[in-house]
Amino acid sequence: MADVKKCTFCGGDIEPGTGKMLVKKDGTIQYFCSTKCENNNKLGRIPRLTRWTVTGIAQKAKEKGQKK
Repeated sequence: MADVKKCTFCGGDIEPGTGKMLVKKDGTIQYFCSTKCENNNKLGRIPRLTRWTVTGIAQKAKEKGQKK
């Protein structure tokens, strides 16, 4: 069975045969599930501060829990 990758930006699962792999000059590998994630990464956006990412949702829940 093929290995399921995680998106570098949003943290979502990438099914085999889909997505895009980017290899940078320094040898780091980045996986993207969609062009939305790829473009947000190129723009320099931080996944923690983006509402729809897995880490963004976790960060929002953490902040909501601390406000009580």
